[in-house]
Amino acid sequence: MAEAPAYRQPCSSYLRWAAAGLSLLLASCSVVPKAKPGPAAPPPPVEKPDEGGLPRDQARHRVALLLPLTGANAAVGQSVANAATMALIDTGNRSVRITSYDTAPGAAAAAKRALAEGNRLFLGPLLSEDVVAIAPAARAAGVPVISYSNDVAAAGGPVFVMGFSPAQSIDRVVRYAKSKGIHRFAALLPAGVYGRNASTAMIRSVESAGGNLVAMKSYERTPQSMEKAVAELGLNQGYEAVLIGDTARHAIGAATLIRKGSSPRARILGTELWAVEPRSLNLPAIAGAWYASVADDRFQPFAAAYRRQFGKAPFRLASLGYDSMLLVVKLSKDWPVGGEVPIDRLRAEDGFDGVDGVFRFGANGVAQRALEVNEAAPTGTKTVSPAPSSFKN
Repeated sequence: MAEAPAYRQPCSSYLRWAAAGLSLLLASCSVVPKAKPGPAAPPPPVEKPDEGGLPRDQARHRVALLLPLTGANAAVGQSVANAATMALIDTGNRSVRITSYDTAPGAAAAAKRALAEGNRLFLGPLLSEDVVAIAPAARAAGVPVISYSNDVAAAGGPVFVMGFSPAQSIDRVVRYAKSKGIHRFAALLPAGVYGRNASTAMIRSVESAGGNLVAMKSYERTPQSMEKAVAELGLNQGYEAVLIGDTARHAIGAATLIRKGSSPRARILGTELWAVEPRSLNLPAIAGAWYASVADDRFQPFAAAYRRQFGKAPFRLASLGYDSMLLVVKLSKDWPVGGEVPIDRLRAEDGFDGVDGVFRFGANGVAQRALEVNEAAPTGTKTVSPAPSSFKN
């Protein structure tokens, strides 16, 4: 367990938001960083537990960050946690106390401790299996969970899923392609949970867009398996676009084989995974490819300010930590200290705004996001269909 760190000068991790000209809006909550670095804003006071293990602080909303802070995913978890703290300090909010709990030794145990220490809202966990592990305890205690996972199957009841959904990015890029005259689609998908979810999303998206899915093949992440899948896909000639539901690095290998095969002119389509590897998108193999993701125009200044504070870039998922804390600050205005979180506000029709643009939680508890469509090119990606600025568009 760890209290929110102080807002300090560069050290071993990441934390700063003082980029000139960057403005983040959260409905009625606006965050405008200073143009020049000044004295660090004082962090919220840290309260020590009393002898019974409960915080003495009775004046603030208690929010638990459930993240892997040790082990293989520690760097990602710490990046998300730092971003959440950064948002709390940037807003100047002093009504929320956040405490980090390490899920690496066991998510269920971390949740149990967080509940015992009086937390009434969980941010995290990061991994879908950890969401499943903590859900029963959260449900029994009436504590909402805003998970950073992208596993929509974990949503429901007190659990909200905030991660980037492949289904939404696939639907966005398929509909864009259809609007540009593409009717016949194919798909290459990796074996595993992500691939299975992507295949379901692809079938539904093509059908709802009024297109025709002529072929779909799965593969293991080996050169031999990839070559076999592309060759079998080529037996179904006539597809005008092919979705490669994998990382940009793996998509490059598949696209190279497709270009050499029977459909060299097919448009390559990608998913939100591509946004994690921006340098790969400049390679000629996927030039002209379209992919959908959250907009990056706000993330870049965020990352630059973050890097100045800690000497390294934040993980792309760090934006989830920042935006989730902006959401908490917004909720705190209608949330009595020590009382129940106003869950209905999470489903606000106009949604919330942050680093990753506008989003809102649907009736199923999954975050609905406004996505843009980008085109890969050797000279750098360009936006060919901007993300809507609101859900009223």
